[in-house]
This record gives sequence, structure tokens and C-alpha cells, in this order.
Amino acid sequence: MKARAARHSLMYSMIFLISSCVTINIYFPAAAVEKAADKIVDEVWGEEGEVDEERKEETEGVPQSLLEKSFHFIASAVGPEEAFAEEADINVTTPAIRALKDSIQKRASSIKPFMEKGNAGISNEGLLDIRGTRGLNLKEKARLKRLIDAENKDREALYLAIAEANNFSPDKVTDIKKIFAGSWIKNAKKGWKVQGPEGDWRNK
Repeated sequence: MKARAARHSLMYSMIFLISSCVTINIYFPAAAVEKAADKIVDEVWGEEGEVDEERKEETEGVPQSLLEKSFHFIASAVGPEEAFAEEADINVTTPAIRALKDSIQKRASSIKPFMEKGNAGISNEGLLDIRGTRGLNLKEKARLKRLIDAENKDREALYLAIAEANNFSPDKVTDIKKIFAGSWIKNAKKGWKVQGPEGDWRNK
């Protein structure tokens, strides 16, 4: 009896855990956010950089975990519309989002030279970070700071606007920032400074 009770307890725990995963996917469509992020980044910076091969290799050939298989089993029971809501498109066409995209796009040509010199880099939170001012005069240093401050203000506002436009809870803004960070880094040119998930900086 004790063994049977233990098995039942484990089964209920697994169902609860998997159900929680289903709920997360329903209310935060990560795949759709990533697709939108890739499109926005490509539009505002005008050209697609080299895909991070290290990141690509990490996701290729990875076997499905037991949890993933269990998720798909439950998904077949609740229906594809509910379980795979993350595949749906999200709204990134509000006036606020369009205005922020335009602002970031207009600033891109001024920021890129500093990226080329290594004065600025892409953080793992989807923002820009000043990585050094070597070789810059006082006027250029001041200009770099103004550009980075304005850029990060627009990016923070963009991530919040996307969350609000799609009725995501405020805590999902952090997830949106992380997803956009991946898109900015994928779009970065070879040699630009980028920050890894653990906080380490490297040249792409």
C-alpha cells in the first residue's frame, strides 16, 4: 500500500509540474516573442550579422527530455490550440512600438562605429554597455554616453511596450529582454563585444 501511495504521489507531482509548464507556455509565447525579436532587430539595424555558431551547436542534436515528452503527451489531450499557443503571432505593431523602433533605427548608424571600435557591447539583458573609451576624445566620450543612454531608454521602453501590447504580466519583461538579447547578439557583426549568459564578455 505504501509503495502504491508513493507511486500515486509521484504521478500527481509530475502532472502538477507538467501542467505548470503548459500554463507558462500558454501565457508566455516564447517562440513567438523570439520570432518577433529577430524581425525587429533585423529591421532596426538594417543588416543581419553572423549567427552565433556556438549557440547554434548547443541546440542541435539535443535529445528530448522525459519532461518534454510528457508535455507533448498532455498537449495532445488538452488540444493544440491551448498547448501550443506559443506558436501564435504577437502584437508588435502598436503606435508606441513603431515609434520606438523608428527611434532605435535612426540611432543605429551613430552607434555602430563605437561597436566596431569595441567601445560598446551588447549585454545579456538586451541593452548596450560601454566597454571602454580608449582612443576617444572628450567630445566623443560624451557622445557615446548620450547615445548609449538614449538607446537603452528606448530598448527598455520597447520591451515594456511589447509586454503591455500582449497583456503579459510585468515579470515577463525580463524574459522579453533575455530573448531580445539573443537576437541582438545573433545580429552582431564578427568582432563586436557581446556578453554571455554568465556575464563574461567576449568578441563575437
